[in-house]
Amino acid sequence: MTGSLDRRKLRPETIARILGVCFFAYLFFGFMLLPCLNTLTSIFNTRNAAGERDPLAVIRFFLAGSMSKYVWNSLKLAVALVITVNVVGISIVLLTEYFDIKGARILRLGYMTTMIYSGVALVTGYMFLYASDGILTTALKNAFPGLNPTWFSGYNAVLFTMTFACTSNHMLFLRNAIRGIDYNTVEAARNMGANPFKVLWKVVLPTLIPTLFSLTVMTFITGLCAMSAPTLLGYDSINPEIVRLAGSSSADEAFPQARAALLSIILAMFTIVLLTVLSAYERKGHYLSVSKTKAKLQKQKITNPVANVIAHIYAYVLFVIYMTPVVMIVIFSFQTYSAIRLKKLDPGSWTLINFFGKEDYRYLTSRGQYKTRVGSISGVFSNESTLGGIRMSFVLSALAAAFACVIVVVACNYIFNKKNKKSGVVLEYALLFPWLLPTILICYSYRSYFNSDAVWYVGNQNLYYAENVRFLIVMAYTVTKLPFSLRMVKASFYSIDEELEDAARNLGARGLRTFLQVKLPIILPSVLAVFALNFNALFTEYDMSATFASTYGTSYAMVIQAMCAEEGLYGYNVNASGRRCASTVFIMLVSGLILYLVYGVGSRDLSERLEIRARRRRFLEKLGIGRKREKAARDA
Repeated sequence: MTGSLDRRKLRPETIARILGVCFFAYLFFGFMLLPCLNTLTSIFNTRNAAGERDPLAVIRFFLAGSMSKYVWNSLKLAVALVITVNVVGISIVLLTEYFDIKGARILRLGYMTTMIYSGVALVTGYMFLYASDGILTTALKNAFPGLNPTWFSGYNAVLFTMTFACTSNHMLFLRNAIRGIDYNTVEAARNMGANPFKVLWKVVLPTLIPTLFSLTVMTFITGLCAMSAPTLLGYDSINPEIVRLAGSSSADEAFPQARAALLSIILAMFTIVLLTVLSAYERKGHYLSVSKTKAKLQKQKITNPVANVIAHIYAYVLFVIYMTPVVMIVIFSFQTYSAIRLKKLDPGSWTLINFFGKEDYRYLTSRGQYKTRVGSISGVFSNESTLGGIRMSFVLSALAAAFACVIVVVACNYIFNKKNKKSGVVLEYALLFPWLLPTILICYSYRSYFNSDAVWYVGNQNLYYAENVRFLIVMAYTVTKLPFSLRMVKASFYSIDEELEDAARNLGARGLRTFLQVKLPIILPSVLAVFALNFNALFTEYDMSATFASTYGTSYAMVIQAMCAEEGLYGYNVNASGRRCASTVFIMLVSGLILYLVYGVGSRDLSERLEIRARRRRFLEKLGIGRKREKAARDA
């Protein structure tokens, strides 16, 4: 009796559960809680000139100095973005999904370009057009000599760039919300004599308020924690200042690390308040009564001719704004370095050198002598630093995306098995904990906490030293992606029929075998989609990489950002602008392929796949290929 009881206690499932609980506890305390607590306490451990501890020194410095301007600038940007992003985001969704606009499919593709390139790649794309030596700025200077060449910088440039960069969430979430509206309610309002715009204001928009509220909070947090655009366009906001202070020392300025910690905590306070408000709003429950036979939404015609013309003009103006950077970057990625530097399109200068191969560069020195730099002109896949950044980002992003998916899948299985127990609830909230904190706080906490040989939690290893920083980057990537992965994978677990588990249990299958052979195959498509989206976001990530700035952890986004800093100096790095354009095109291809696999092929159900297969068979039969295959099969 005792032996059977011991064997039952030491089953593989029991051992795996114990190891899993210990691992999650280690992950939460070591890589979520302790680093952030260390950052919080560092604010009050500062010392004055006499070497005495002064807990309020940083706070007094914040109130009396210029630190508050960074908070104010970030708040100003966040509030402005809430207005501009919602105006543009709502309008592009309505123009493509609600109103009957000519060419809506082409417009939709243009509006969704921000989904295939973002962050540093997107900002550099806009700079390629509007910077002091940009294409459009150069053209405007030639037409208007008195134009200030640095007009595209600072707050206005950041607001303009981020307004169009942040509408991708509207194209994802608000578009789905509009397509889910019951057309019967719209038709009923139209039958009562309401015009299309009154129906939109009184019937459609009220049903979208929960989605719009969530998008507003997301946009505000994005503006508050902006990093790429303020850094590249020269705007003093919180995140770039935190990164700058993190790399400074007390010999350069007063207690920089404590000031960086204080700014990080301020960001965290704003984020926690906003997420708390969002959660409270969602708990109220917003429901819309619809008919039992839900009808698919049909596009509404704009009956007023003037309003119709204005809507079409507005739609295509936005289309031009979205598409111009993409088109110009693609075109100039196939131009020679001289055409790119002069920002003049040369139809006779098409080349692949920005992607592949190397060329020597011959130039005239100040002494009137010609010199040759061997291989100074190089493509993306021929330049060592660029290729190294691609490899680094690919490996680190793939590891982090896979690690996050594995953790979340195991955690979700435990949570669903412990639905009515506190342990499942505690585990879920522990994995959602990173959502309460801005990314920059997590990364700064890692950098300051693990940059020491006295951290017993990791075996007294300095994780910020040399190649160890790569492990630190992977952990930061993983932790920041846990909440999103949990929400997505948890939703897929609801699609598992409990009768399948009961059937497996009745056949004698234990918990681990049931999970591997029954549950995992069902949720695997969703898990792969989450992996793809996480990889897509991390591959071009800049904010976290900049915080862990190191020669051993230089990511692809950091290479792109620094690519043109010394372009052409002493004959080195001649075609950096062309390589930057080619890098952006490469990112677009990778992101576009992943999104197609996730939202294109991956979202098709069985009936759609069978229909596509039948359509392909009919097309081949028209070409005579299908009959030849059938004849060859019969002969065989």
